[in-house]
Parts: sequence; C-alpha cells; structure tokens
Amino acid sequence: MTALHGNAHAKGVEKLKGHLAMLLFAALISGSFSIGHIAAPHIDPAVLTVARFVVATLAMGMIGFVIYRRLPIITDRLWRFPILGGLMAIYFVLMFVALQIAQPVTTGAVFTLVPLMSAVFGFLIVRQRPTPIIIASLLIGAAGAIWVIFKGDLGAILRFEIGRGEMIFFVGCIAHALYSPLVRKFNNGEAVFSFTFMTLVASTLWMFLWAVIPAWQTDWAGLPMIVWITIFYLGLFTTAGTFFLLQFASMRLPSSKVMAYGYLTPGIIVLYEWLLGHGFVSLSLLAGVLVIAGALIILALSLDG
Repeated sequence: MTALHGNAHAKGVEKLKGHLAMLLFAALISGSFSIGHIAAPHIDPAVLTVARFVVATLAMGMIGFVIYRRLPIITDRLWRFPILGGLMAIYFVLMFVALQIAQPVTTGAVFTLVPLMSAVFGFLIVRQRPTPIIIASLLIGAAGAIWVIFKGDLGAILRFEIGRGEMIFFVGCIAHALYSPLVRKFNNGEAVFSFTFMTLVASTLWMFLWAVIPAWQTDWAGLPMIVWITIFYLGLFTTAGTFFLLQFASMRLPSSKVMAYGYLTPGIIVLYEWLLGHGFVSLSLLAGVLVIAGALIILALSLDG
C-alpha cells in the first residue's frame, strides 16, 4: 500500500512538473508573437527562422557539452529527427510569414486551435483517449479562438471571412499539432535534452535548405537592432527553451493537455501588446480571450493527467 501511495505521489509530482513546464512554454511562446511582429517587416521569415535555429542549436550543443562532456548526440533510428525537425521548421516559417500580414493577437488565437488538433492526432497516433471533460474544454477553447480570429464579428464568422495570414499560420499549426504525439511515439527513453538537441539539429538543416539563398542575400550588417534582439530571444528562449519544455511535458502529460497551454497565448499576447504600448483589445475580443482561458482552467483541473 505504501509503495502504491509512493508511486502515485511520484507520478503526481511528474505531472505537476509537466504543467509548470507548459506554463513557462506559454509565456515564452506568447512573447515570440509580439516581438516577431515588430521584426517581421525587416527580414525574410525564412532567414529569421534559420538564424534563430542556429543560435538555439549552438546554445544547446554548448550546454550539452558542459553537462555530458560531449555533444548530446543520438545515433539510433536517426530517421525520427528529420520528421520532427521538419514539422517544427514548417511551423516556425509559416508563423513568421503570417506575422508579416496578420496581427499578433489573431495569430495567437489560431495557435489555440492546436490542442484540439493535437487531441485528434494523439488518438490516431498513440491512442490517447480524451475524456468528455477534455473534449468539452477543447471545443470551448476552440470556440473562443474562432471568436478572436474573426475579431468578434459574428457576420464575418457566418461568411467565413478569415485573413490570409491566419490561414497560412493554420497550416503551420497542423504541423505543430502533429509534433507532440510523435515525440511520445518516437522517444524510446532517451534523455529529453539529447532528444531536443537532435530535433533542433534536424530543424536547422531543413531551414538551411529553405533559406540558403535569401540568407546569402541578406545585408546582415544593415539589420536594425530589433532583428538581432528577436533572433537571440527566439533562438535561446522560444526555440531551444520551448523545444525542451515541450518534449519534457510530452513525456508526462497527454498530448491534448500539453498543447492546451497554447490557450494562454492570446491572453498573454494581449498583456504583452499593452505593455509594449500597442493599445488594448476591444471588450468583444477580450471576451473571447477569457473564454479560451476558462477552457484551459477546466482542462488543467480535469483528472486524467
């Protein structure tokens, strides 16, 4: 009995760690929308993305060398990493393409559709069965996201008037939704740090294939300071950091719950945009953001993970 209680306590602690990791994930991801929107007009999105991946990969490699006294390389079943890296490369490129023509809050709202898609992929790939409470909260969150995406205009929803930027980012979000359940399927007990590093290397290689020509043509010396700030913020925090947090949480929580923390992004983006002096959203949009946050609370408190 004591052993069972101990196992349950240990499992609960690990799940709590997963939830805390995703809270930090949401805060970091939200910052990328606001700062990325500022930098997007000054640099090709593919070039910005490959630069951040290079920074992230070098940072993870150096940290790994300090921890393990070697590069944290995995040689078994290497084919896993181009798949995972490719999905994340698609997501990040399309995010910055979208941010050139869409607003941070509505783009962040599109990201909140990822949990619902991730739950579907989680069932199809690793047979994770969401409870009725989780399904209900995902649908509530998706409804709030749709309200924000269409800027609180019921007529626009009925006419399905969605911006081009939001549609582009939606494709990227499909790739992101596939990522979480595939991490759980592909990981054979390897250390999260090593798995993250290998995925980053693969993503960086994909990005080089995409961005080698525009990167060569970029006037790096002439880039404004905001671009360099963005590159290092994105590289260190929302690439290396969030890759690690996402894989850490994916090994401890169901895919639907992992990605549900994306529900926090519109609310945090609203706060960031206000702090940056870009004004506050309308009460109509704020209502949608609060609905999304309520869905996350329901999901986080549900009992299956």
